[in-house]
Amino acid sequence: MSVLQQIRFEARFTKGFPLNYLLCLPKAYGESDDSKLWPLILYLHGAGERGTNLSIVASHGPPKLVAAGQALPFILVAPQCPFQQRWDDDVLIALLDDVVFRYRVDKTRVYVTGLSMGGFGTWSLAVNYPERFAAAAPICGGGNGIDVLLAEGARKDALLSLPIWAFHGANDDVVPVSESERMMAALKRAGPANARLTVYPEADHDSFTRTYENPKLFEWFLAHQRKQQGC
Repeated sequence: MSVLQQIRFEARFTKGFPLNYLLCLPKAYGESDDSKLWPLILYLHGAGERGTNLSIVASHGPPKLVAAGQALPFILVAPQCPFQQRWDDDVLIALLDDVVFRYRVDKTRVYVTGLSMGGFGTWSLAVNYPERFAAAAPICGGGNGIDVLLAEGARKDALLSLPIWAFHGANDDVVPVSESERMMAALKRAGPANARLTVYPEADHDSFTRTYENPKLFEWFLAHQRKQQGC
């Protein structure tokens, strides 16, 4: 059975605070030879899981699946955002660099996903570091700055080629579905983006449970690989 390990990350790049995270290695990781590389999912939780009790990060998403005994064919990294903080791109990239250094990660198959506050974090990483990821799945999230980024042309090709599958509930009264729609529209204005949005007609803010329980999401991740990874 896969096991969630609690790890304390104290790299010098974390702006003065340590970032604890859950780590799960596939069962076959220790049984494979040292040349085998593994895909990785970076999972970002929502605002309700912030703090110092790392176990609550497994309340939703891939960590919840692993805690329930489901085996995932990925290295899973699920950091915990401190109280009164929000996800920071630089901190998350520093964490990702450290994990890539310590474990046998296939840098062409690194994926990012998250819900609510983590959905915003996923969008932010996708916009600002698209070359680092093979696919992104923001759930009930949103963001800012895509139009500015694309107008300047910075990382435009990497962002437009990044497979993005966003999810939202039509009746979300916490993060309106218009947030995801606005992000998708900004991408489509820039050119032929590799992005799509799934809206659940009857769902409220909890559009994440059914999304993460659908094996097609993980199949979709594994179907994508970034050929030129800027790690």
